[in-house]
Amino acid sequence: MGYKLNTGLTKTSDTCKKNDKNSQITRGMQKNARKVAFYIGSLHKGGAERVFVNLAEYFLNQDYQVLMVTQYQYRKEEEYELAKGVRRVISDIAIQETTNSRIVNFFRRVRKLHRIWKEEKPDLVLSCVGKNNFMTIVTTMFTKTRPVVSVVGEAKEEYPNRLMKMLANMLFPFASGVILQTERSREFFSGKVGRTAVILPNSLNPLFIRPMFTGEREKRIVSVGRLDANKNHEMMIRVFAKLAKKYPAYTLTIYGEGELREHLQELIVTLGVEERVFLPGVILNVAEAIERAALFLLISYSEGVSNALIEAMALGLPVIATDVPSGGTVELIRHGENGWMIPVGDKEALEAAMDQLLSDEDLARRLGCEAYKLQERFAPEKVNEQWRAYFDQCMERGKRARSNR
Repeated sequence: MGYKLNTGLTKTSDTCKKNDKNSQITRGMQKNARKVAFYIGSLHKGGAERVFVNLAEYFLNQDYQVLMVTQYQYRKEEEYELAKGVRRVISDIAIQETTNSRIVNFFRRVRKLHRIWKEEKPDLVLSCVGKNNFMTIVTTMFTKTRPVVSVVGEAKEEYPNRLMKMLANMLFPFASGVILQTERSREFFSGKVGRTAVILPNSLNPLFIRPMFTGEREKRIVSVGRLDANKNHEMMIRVFAKLAKKYPAYTLTIYGEGELREHLQELIVTLGVEERVFLPGVILNVAEAIERAALFLLISYSEGVSNALIEAMALGLPVIATDVPSGGTVELIRHGENGWMIPVGDKEALEAAMDQLLSDEDLARRLGCEAYKLQERFAPEKVNEQWRAYFDQCMERGKRARSNR
């Protein structure tokens, strides 16, 4: 996980390899190094989890001490692997500590997380997603740890009712930093939060940094995402089935797993496209699987700034994506220049867009060439440095605040 620099060297002595391994294990463990922590529900394979794991490795390689605090732990094969040297702590209370009272259990979780910050003494902790952000702000109070909260998806879905929105606007000003992914997200929060929040992108997965494929593209339409209602794969399959006779050489492959697999498989059979539409599940080599495809689709009802969309565009694929309410797609696509945007849930617009890009290979090629430029914009060394600079700024601000007391 994380990015590795290609030095161009083809040989390394055994001594160098041994020293490098020891350096990786001990890196960030210097007594005077700043210490950063990451707080998230789990390391279960998903977009936000991968971002946290990659950031943790980056900060470790920058000689920070790094702590990963998760509420839960899944089986090893279901989780992203942490770099050696990143310590992990589970914050959920033990089974013997739980009671029949949800309120008692909640306060025990708060107390345990507060104790973790007191004992581990990180200079800063980054959290994400809804209630986790509230927990981070509350449990770091009366400690030396500076909380930084992030909204990785659509704000109104992370804080879906009046109470949650009120709590966000009330608690976020107590954080040392607030990170959003889109400019539209500012509009959700009160004046102070919206004004002081920063927009920081996620870095591109290094596995997608490669030369653009320039040969004849395979007649494959691809999509990557969890098989759930939000991704709207049903509409994708129905539109493909409608266009199938016009484009008999094309197939549709949707990579991912989820609760709608059985429903989607039944739909595929009902529409008579079982030899043209495939659901291979989760795969490890996504970049290799999609880089030669003719078209990439992401037609979710809601998204933040989609990692899957960034990755497809960075490979140079022509893409069609929905203009999600969060503004995540607008952050990436200039309609008709480096991709194609359609309204959310618009079946006719998807059909027209697919028809246009499949029938006009020159247009699709131009879109892909422009999309490929995102590889430079989201390069890990560039994006991760923005995160590091912001973390350092928040820690310095916290240090000044303590010295002025």
